[in-house]
Amino acid sequence: MKATDRNKLIDRIKTLEGLTDDERAALLGLLNETKTYGLVWEDKPEEVEERLRMELPVLKEVRSRAIISDNADSPNHILIEGDNLEALTTLAYTHEGKIDVIYIDPPYNTGKKDFVYNDTFIDSEDSFRHSKWLSFISRRLKIAKKLLSDKGVIFLSIDDNEQASLKLLCDELFGESNFLGQLILKTATDNNPSQINTEHEYMLCYCKRRETQNNWQRQSQAAKRLIAAGKEILSSGVAIDTAQKELRKWIRANKELLPQVTHYNNIDEKGVYSSSGNSSNPHPGGYTYDIIHPITGLPCPKPANGWRWPQTTFLAYDNAGEIEWGKDHYTQPHVKKRIETSMEYLRTLIYEDNRGTTKTLAEIFGGEKRFDNPKPHTVLSRVIDFASDKDSIILDFFAGSGTTLHAVMQLNADDGGKRQCILCTNNENGICENVTYERNKRVIQGYTKPNGEEVEGLHANNLRYYRTDFVGRRRTPQNMRRLMLLASDMLCIKESLYTEHDEFGGMETLKNGFRYFTSCNPGGTRRNIKQAQVSSSFARDFSDGKKQMLIVYNEEAIYDIVDALEAMEVASPIIVYVFSPGNDAWNSEFESVCDKVRLTALPAAIYNAYKRVLPKPKTTLLNLEEVPKEEKKETEDLFDFDEEGGEA
Repeated sequence: MKATDRNKLIDRIKTLEGLTDDERAALLGLLNETKTYGLVWEDKPEEVEERLRMELPVLKEVRSRAIISDNADSPNHILIEGDNLEALTTLAYTHEGKIDVIYIDPPYNTGKKDFVYNDTFIDSEDSFRHSKWLSFISRRLKIAKKLLSDKGVIFLSIDDNEQASLKLLCDELFGESNFLGQLILKTATDNNPSQINTEHEYMLCYCKRRETQNNWQRQSQAAKRLIAAGKEILSSGVAIDTAQKELRKWIRANKELLPQVTHYNNIDEKGVYSSSGNSSNPHPGGYTYDIIHPITGLPCPKPANGWRWPQTTFLAYDNAGEIEWGKDHYTQPHVKKRIETSMEYLRTLIYEDNRGTTKTLAEIFGGEKRFDNPKPHTVLSRVIDFASDKDSIILDFFAGSGTTLHAVMQLNADDGGKRQCILCTNNENGICENVTYERNKRVIQGYTKPNGEEVEGLHANNLRYYRTDFVGRRRTPQNMRRLMLLASDMLCIKESLYTEHDEFGGMETLKNGFRYFTSCNPGGTRRNIKQAQVSSSFARDFSDGKKQMLIVYNEEAIYDIVDALEAMEVASPIIVYVFSPGNDAWNSEFESVCDKVRLTALPAAIYNAYKRVLPKPKTTLLNLEEVPKEEKKETEDLFDFDEEGGEA
């Protein structure tokens, strides 16, 4: 059915006489039902979804929990306390199309009351156990897909209880062609006798667009260890023959730490290399010139398929000292393969003993066990390393103990990256405050193990703590004004601008008038900068072209702002968000400085972003006959959605 025909039928159902609201809602529900190949389930509504039909979520910063680094270039990590469906809805405004890697470890629906639905634990006796889980996870994955960048990927941990269902669901949501593979994690040894002892979990991986993905590879940690060992041996000043012996002795002693690189067991003045490469062309028809041994002056034996390299290439390698010669002409020469070129790939089998992971987490909390079955941060660091760049944004909306943030911060420390991580979790049993936040606070600031060992913190990180709040969904002036005020923290997240100044252009900022933010980070939180510092940083921001943002709540402030801007030299446009009941961003008022600003009307932009992910309203939510005549039109517009979630 075409969208236009569908909309006409929806309008016809809405106007039919003699139907109760429940009957009307049932007919509309039947119209929206579609049968999907391979996976069909009965949708079960969530209480949180019902709330989103009536209210809009926003984010409010808990400033007392902010951890701010003295390093101005530190990445801003974000922890959101609230239901992840609420949090994802807000991120649809701040981060649509911006997330590079998503990792989630959702409830596995084991039937052992590990999964809560509408404040009720789901056990194996629940006849809608699987339907509830699919309803639950599908709502969140639909929004997650919108958040992914074009090159984005998502990893989903799961076990046998829902692996098959999740695979089919993801095939539908992300497309079968975007399935990148499935990792198998051996995390335990099952000593309980059964038919087949389960010792593993899965991690599904999908991308947004297959054509954007390059081959995933990285320099292996084993190679890095071997490089460091070689440099240390050479720095001692020993002869090359002695260095060769010391290198092989070190490799034998550390072979467990050197998977797939132990054949790099040679060393010269340039470093560690392997001479085990094959000189022969892999296919018949290789190069057939003579290679003369430098000592005997006689030709070396030619491979059956000919040489791998043209003669000019071989001579270039030889002149650069990159040929490994045999002791005489009876041995074929080889090109030295440097350890720096050794790359590793993300393979389907990963071995990690979870007992060590549980111990590591307990050590962070001084020996106290606060969380069961945490994921190993070393595995997540490895996976994220392959799938991300050094400036990527990573999201985990089933944050649990906060392992993903720990993994991202450790990865940044290892390779000098500036990756940003966003975590979402509820605060059931205090998990967000006492586990997720507290764990990463200690990782940043440092902690003491039970044995007294001091662990240095990963100080070059900022962590900002937010909670979800709500605004009425109807577009009344009061709701729009409140949405504008409460969404200011979300604008800081969207633009990654957190330093607020008390002055702009010689004018004092007022919370209900306008606010001014820049990208400079003096190592403190909002409104803690002395006036002298403000003035100097303000001038620097303009001269250096740093990112800046104005949030204008009162139209009367616009004229003073424009006057100030006319007198300023601005290197790059200032982001300006202006309160407006409609889509008008006050362009005419800013016309004289249009080259100095980038205007956006609020809250219209937030409403429009939310509409794409908010649950569709039900006819029972609002009786239009009870709405005053002057409010009917705006109410109809607000609750009138097409099948894609936007305005009809």
